[in-house]
Amino acid sequence: MVGFKPTDVPPTATVKFLGAGTAACIADLITFPLDTAKVRLQIQGESQGAIRASSATAQYRGVMGTILTMVKTEGPGSLYNGLVAGLQRQMSFASVRIGLYDSVKQFYTKGSEHAGIGSRLLAGCTTGALAVGIAQPTDVVKVRFQAQARAGGSRRYQGTVDAYKTIAREEGLRGLWKGTSPNVARNAIVNCAELVTYDLIKDALLKAHLMTDDLPCHFTSAFGAGFCTTIIASPVDVVKTRYMNSAAGQYASAGHCALTMLRKEGPQAFYKGHSKLPLPNWSNADLKMKGERPKRSPCRYTKGGTRLEMKAPHHYEETLCTL
Repeated sequence: MVGFKPTDVPPTATVKFLGAGTAACIADLITFPLDTAKVRLQIQGESQGAIRASSATAQYRGVMGTILTMVKTEGPGSLYNGLVAGLQRQMSFASVRIGLYDSVKQFYTKGSEHAGIGSRLLAGCTTGALAVGIAQPTDVVKVRFQAQARAGGSRRYQGTVDAYKTIAREEGLRGLWKGTSPNVARNAIVNCAELVTYDLIKDALLKAHLMTDDLPCHFTSAFGAGFCTTIIASPVDVVKTRYMNSAAGQYASAGHCALTMLRKEGPQAFYKGHSKLPLPNWSNADLKMKGERPKRSPCRYTKGGTRLEMKAPHHYEETLCTL
């Protein structure tokens, strides 16, 4: 007789891909209005050459102020501009980034069960860069729809498919991958910053005996890591958004975009929309939580085919083994 608990059966690659993509899509449905508000704030004050949020000079103040202004002037549906492309991005980006994470981590550790922070950073950056390369066209379309106002003026794109076709026709295939470099850089910064700050915050909580090493501690550490990462990654995120949203020929490169921002708007421009960003990146939190899962000890057989399996320090669960 064979008795397996669900956690004893490792998920297949297909389950990992579909599970990661589906979970990311569900999260995106909930947080999409916040992301749209962030994009509007990040492009506010940009020169007229950009694909502006509105033909009029709409002024947004804070995330909630931006959301209320959009609902008042454009209707509630404007908060979900670009949702189709956003879901396409999540399904492709999260599926690759999270679905391949374990396999890539095992490659860097050469099959060892112990994965240090270096291996986790390498695995996260590798899968993140691969995911960005695959999902970048969907990200470009998503950002441009979020920046495009429904009120006033003609809409640049009439639909998601039309956006892909128009960008490819007017800017070439390179237009669909516009902003890949700052996107990869942002992903690497987020990975490194969140993993390091997560471990530091968790260790501080444990050493101060404020919390025990369990789920509340992990979530608290994830929130703290998300906030710290905001301070570090926000400048690159703003540049990424503006460069992807820019009209053809407006900026020579992402670096030129950053210098233009600094010269015309000052350093504070790099933190536009930052009040939305401290929300933890749940795909990163998932990768960190993978490292928190307790390792099972080898199966210990006893009379009758019963074993004692260690789940966590001083916690055992009785299960059945194959004899």
